[in-house]
Amino acid sequence: MTVERSCVNRATPTRRRLRPALLTPALLVLLAVSAHAQISDDAVRIGVLNDQSNGYADLGGVGSVEAARMAVEDFGGKVLGKPIELLSADHQQKADIGAGIARRWFDVAGVDMAIDFDNSSVALAVEQLAREHNRVAIATAVATPDFTGKACSPTAVAWTYDSYALTTGIAKSLVKRGLDSWFFITVDYAFGHSLEADASNAVLASGGKVVGRVRHPLGAADFSSYLLQAQSSKAKVIAFANTGSDLTNAIKQAAEFGLTGGEATLVPLLAFISDVNSLGLQMAQGLTFITPFYWDMNDQTRAWSKRFFERRKVMPTMAHASVYSAIIHYLKAVQAAGTDEAKAVVARMREMPVDDFYTRNGRVREDGRMIHDMYVVQAKTPAESKYPWDYYKVLQTIPGDQIFRSLEDGGCPLVNKASPPK
Repeated sequence: MTVERSCVNRATPTRRRLRPALLTPALLVLLAVSAHAQISDDAVRIGVLNDQSNGYADLGGVGSVEAARMAVEDFGGKVLGKPIELLSADHQQKADIGAGIARRWFDVAGVDMAIDFDNSSVALAVEQLAREHNRVAIATAVATPDFTGKACSPTAVAWTYDSYALTTGIAKSLVKRGLDSWFFITVDYAFGHSLEADASNAVLASGGKVVGRVRHPLGAADFSSYLLQAQSSKAKVIAFANTGSDLTNAIKQAAEFGLTGGEATLVPLLAFISDVNSLGLQMAQGLTFITPFYWDMNDQTRAWSKRFFERRKVMPTMAHASVYSAIIHYLKAVQAAGTDEAKAVVARMREMPVDDFYTRNGRVREDGRMIHDMYVVQAKTPAESKYPWDYYKVLQTIPGDQIFRSLEDGGCPLVNKASPPK
């Protein structure tokens, strides 16, 4: 675990102050006590918790830590006159390790907000701990819809995607095109189960059928038996409910078995630009999936991404971009609330629109779900790519209120049942 204090000394935004002549000694004391009480432990501490050494290290990892560092620097290194401190740790894709780190952060290190996670089991454990300790938990690369569903918390926010948003649009679209029989190759933990369940529901609701499924351990090296089962099923779609090195290994081995370009269509239910880069366009071409962010969308995304590239020598994934976006929004909420108290800050996060390079007109819903547009993209052919990292064609924009699960269907106990669904 590393701890670092921002050394950036940019001025904080001007705040309205009483003129010194109007301040009595008693009022000065009261204001001093009040100002001291605004920020606990005289610092706002942010902890980036993710996989930094295993199969998800490229999609988040130290790149997410760098994105967090950029956010702290860009905010000026201070909020409400107090320093912003950044911590990071590797949960090694193990929920018990992740929970142990988060507990130490909240109990001992004075961490006010934990972010990222890139593992659904870790995310759910940290969400519960954050609720118990009155701390903020922000999930970026986390797919389980339970985070804003039955496990939702008044101090938790989900920023990037969930399995419902990632799968429902793609599944419905492909079934309508006649790709109506599906076989799932699924990583065997909460993340994979969520992807498979939501995609299966969408396939069945659209009139398709699920002809089989097989589950593999996280970090599997040999996919041959799973691919042979998928091939023998004669499914029109082989869907991969995994990501990171699991996804790239599976697709590389599918190519060796002659499955790419064959009768079955290969569909990754969650793919990052780091996966496409690892595969190369020769192998990745034609893969179609959903993402909330692509570095080459517009001038704003390109400007921020090129700054990130200068630091990491790779273009940012959606997880990297969302960590930056979420931290900036969190710090703005701390400033607006005048405190780092978790419930007050998250309440402000819900009130304030999210409008930055990552998303336009985003909003944090009552259940903690940040609603924003998503994009259907397709990996280009090598001939279509004109410059380094020119990987995606954007096929469709899906508005946030159409792609994310509705409040009434989420099952979040915090949602006011009398309020209209959004």
